Amino acid sequence: MPLNPRTRELLAHVSTATLCTALFKRGLRNQFLQDVHPLRGGRANMVGEAFTLRYIPAREDLNPISVFQDRGHPQRKAVEECPPGAVLVIDSRKDARAASAGSILATRLMQRGVAGLVTDGGFRDTPEIAALAMPAYHQRPSAPTNLTLHQALDINVPIACADVAVFPGDVVVGDGEGVVVIPAHLADEIAAEATEMTAFEDFVTAQVLQGRSILGLYPPTDPATPGEFAAWRQAQGR
Repeated sequence: MPLNPRTRELLAHVSTATLCTALFKRGLRNQFLQDVHPLRGGRANMVGEAFTLRYIPAREDLNPISVFQDRGHPQRKAVEECPPGAVLVIDSRKDARAASAGSILATRLMQRGVAGLVTDGGFRDTPEIAALAMPAYHQRPSAPTNLTLHQALDINVPIACADVAVFPGDVVVGDGEGVVVIPAHLADEIAAEATEMTAFEDFVTAQVLQGRSILGLYPPTDPATPGEFAAWRQAQGR
């Protein structure tokens, strides 16, 4: 089922930290991609359904430079088939010594309307990719071609990215801290809960900035806190 537009909108305004808390409440403790960072901060959230690309260790007799002449090469197919609004998530085996992709492929993804690009390896041409309108996340820059260590094998299959299981269609959210993966069947309820959590945390922050103690406020164990939050929310139109 395609991502609900309302859910996409809600996820665009909540943090990956809050999403991780909502997932944790459901027993999901390993949904945040470790050591995967935004190339450029200060962007709006990246939100989209996962479209995946899987690399394996390169074998020299099967992975010469001539493989890129094949129009059916999995890396090229992934770039041309990743749907608009989706996020291309790449399993590079947490190995950034060789590039998962470079600026030309990233530019093509952006021009096709893809929502973002994520790898647990690295990109080459990172200054150019960082300048694109499309957000991208990686471990660290890597100049060598992916032929050095990586061999593209599959597209849109279940993968591991930064030790997180990513299934095609899972909902991927990225912010200034990193990337979280939400199982597709939980996306609507996680988005709604995280939106509620964000409103309450904004209320708490406003109270703390006014000098209030967190005791009884966060968590809201003081019987008066829920009513105060409701009044604040009404005043704020939230």
